[in-house]
Amino acid sequence: MTIQKNALVSLELVLQDEQGRVIEENNEEIIYLHGGYGHLFAKLEEALEGKRVGDTFSVSLSPSEAFGEFNEALVFRELLSDLPSDISVGMELDSDEDDIIYHVLEIDETHALIDGNHTYAGVPLVAEGVVLEIEYASDEVIEEILKEHHHH
Repeated sequence: MTIQKNALVSLELVLQDEQGRVIEENNEEIIYLHGGYGHLFAKLEEALEGKRVGDTFSVSLSPSEAFGEFNEALVFRELLSDLPSDISVGMELDSDEDDIIYHVLEIDETHALIDGNHTYAGVPLVAEGVVLEIEYASDEVIEEILKEHHHH
């Protein structure tokens, strides 16, 4: 059985920077629905097409193919009076008008420096791993997965 559109694929996946330093290692397998549904980086998904259980992969991803380019406009100072009273460095803040999560980088007497970039924005990555399992789901299961994914 090979990975094709609408396969439920289980992977072991490690993300490394270009120097080979592990930046994210999942302790649990990653399960995604194959077929261009946006559940996985597009270039990684393309590389997995046709692979079988036990096959390994190593895919280099430019920043734009992974978590995006670093955007300076997403880093700015915000008045503390406009932020939650319990704000602290490292805290994540949800945005009302977009799907961006802002990270609090610094706090002084009047302002907080916040950053809406993903932690790995601007970082070229290497995705490595192994295909653990492949199964094909019914149309009903696929529809349920896609409905759940859109709710997150």
